[in-house]
This record gives sequence, C-alpha cells and structure tokens, in this order.
Amino acid sequence: MAEKKPYVITINDVDYTEDQLTNEQKVLINHIADLDRKIGSTQFKLDQLQVGRGAFMQMLTNSLAAKEADE
Repeated sequence: MAEKKPYVITINDVDYTEDQLTNEQKVLINHIADLDRKIGSTQFKLDQLQVGRGAFMQMLTNSLAAKEADE
C-alpha cells in the first residue's frame, strides 16, 4: 500500500505539515480557504453583473440612437 503523503501548506514562503499546526491554526486556515472561495465566487458574480450592465447600457444607447435617426 502506498504511503500517505503529508498535507503541506505554505504560509509566507514557509512550508508546514498538518502535524505542525495546532487545531486553532487549522481552523483559521479553513476560514481563510472558505473566504478565498467566497471572494472568487463574488468576483465571478461581479464580472457577470458588470458585463450585463454594459450590455443593457449598449442596448439603451442603440435604442436612443435609433430613435434620433427616426426623427
């Protein structure tokens, strides 16, 4: 059976294995990882919102230009 490789996390360019961390430090790492995921998800949603807003603004601009051309 293959030997399990220890989980290694790098913080400020220093590698730590799981057994070097306290339970509190593991909890803090989990919070940081969760926040990183949430930040990524929120950034993704913000990108969608900004593109959507830009599309609606372009549609409005085109509509206004078409109305002016008809007059």
